[in-house]
Amino acid sequence: MMNPGAKDAIIRLFHVHKQYGAKKALTDISLDIQKNEFVLVTGASGAGKSTLLKMLYLGEPVSGGQVLVDGMNLSRISRKRIPFLRRKFGIIFQDYKLIRTKSVFDNVALVLEAAGKKRKLIEKKVNAVLRTVGVDDRQKTLPPSLSGGEQQRVAVARAVVGDPDIILADEPTGSLDPESADIIFGLLKKFHDRGGTLVIATHDQSLLERAGGRIVRLVEGHVQPAEGVEAKDDAIVH
Repeated sequence: MMNPGAKDAIIRLFHVHKQYGAKKALTDISLDIQKNEFVLVTGASGAGKSTLLKMLYLGEPVSGGQVLVDGMNLSRISRKRIPFLRRKFGIIFQDYKLIRTKSVFDNVALVLEAAGKKRKLIEKKVNAVLRTVGVDDRQKTLPPSLSGGEQQRVAVARAVVGDPDIILADEPTGSLDPESADIIFGLLKKFHDRGGTLVIATHDQSLLERAGGRIVRLVEGHVQPAEGVEAKDDAIVH
């Protein structure tokens, strides 16, 4: 039987397993995420949060099961379609992953350059998004000269500049002071409020308490069932 609301799901996982050698990272994960949904994936360190996010954009292959993103079955996607898949995502990494030798402007512009956009459009969009996140005065600065909060703002700018359908954020507030964390969360919420799908992996308890999204809790690689909610039937994808 098809899950209620499955036709509106932009991300679907069916009995997904992930294993590194003998170590099981994720076990039998079945999950639907709807278009414009805000989901927080939480759990202790090592529970599989980052691994789950990586599998959505083929940063890691699944060991078993199936992942669908906007109708694309990732186990069957051709190599040349992978860049098209990844353009659906804006990704915010736990350690920022900014290129240390490139300016703030160039780090953000890379997304649009990779998509083949014209220089005039790139300049317009990058300038606009850097203003939105509040670092337009740091355009020529190299990442090592920025604070952690400023680097995370640049990472948010890079994630949203390509107008993705989905943002994946891995511990986006974990290493920030409370004021910077509030700013970053506010920027991510703006993306969601404009119609994007937002998936955050976090163990930040204060974020979980005030965020307002659906919480998916991982315990030792398993999804912990929500209290008082019966397990729903899973669809089988052929």
